[in-house]
Amino acid sequence: MTRLVLFDCDGTLVDSAAVIHGCMERAFAEAGLAAPDLAATKSVIGLTLNLAIAQMLGREVDPAIDALAERYKHHFHAMRGEADFSEPLYPGIAMLVAELAKRDDILVGMVTGKSRRGVQAVFSTHGFGEAFLVVRTAEDCPSKPHPAMVLECCAFAGVDPASTFVVGDAIYDMQMARSAGARAIGVGWGYHDARALMLSGAERVLQEPAELMPLLA
Repeated sequence: MTRLVLFDCDGTLVDSAAVIHGCMERAFAEAGLAAPDLAATKSVIGLTLNLAIAQMLGREVDPAIDALAERYKHHFHAMRGEADFSEPLYPGIAMLVAELAKRDDILVGMVTGKSRRGVQAVFSTHGFGEAFLVVRTAEDCPSKPHPAMVLECCAFAGVDPASTFVVGDAIYDMQMARSAGARAIGVGWGYHDARALMLSGAERVLQEPAELMPLLA
C-alpha cells in the first residue's frame, strides 16, 4: 500500500524562526508598530502571511495588513542575500528525507505557509527538492488549517487521505490533517509545544525525525 508523507516546512524541516522574526521586526518598524516578541512570531508560523500578521495584531485582514505582508516579503528577499542568512535543516531531517526517497511504497510532499519562491530556495539550499513529488503553498490553497493543501496533494499523488501522514510542528498542521481525514503527526523540535499538538489532534509527537519510519512500516 502506497503512503503519502506531507511535511510542513518552517519549524519541521528547517529552523527559520530567527529569519521570520527578523523580517517581522523590520516590517513592523517601517509601519511604526511596536516590535513583536519572538514567542508571538513563533505562534503564527505556518499560517498564510497576511493571516499570521493579522493574528499577531489582533485584527482582521485588511489593506494595511496586506501592505505589511508585502513589506515582510521585501525584507525576506533582501535578508536572503545577506551573508548571515540561514534556514538550517533540523538534525536528522536530511537523513529522513533521503531514506523516504528510497522507498517505492512512500511518496513525499510538502504543505506549507511559505511562498513558492521560499520553497524553491529551501530546495536549492539543501538539495533535496527531487524527493518531493508534490508541493502546496500559501499561493496555491487557503491557509492552514483549511484541508485543501492536504486534499490537493492526495488527489495529485493518487493516495487516499487515510493513507496520508501530515508531519508538522504547529497546531494548524494537526487541525488541517484531521479536517482532511489524514493522520496527524506532530514534531517536538519546532515552535508549538507537544501538549498543544496533542490537544489539536496529533496522534503522536515525534522527538527525533527517525521516529517517523516505524509508523510507516
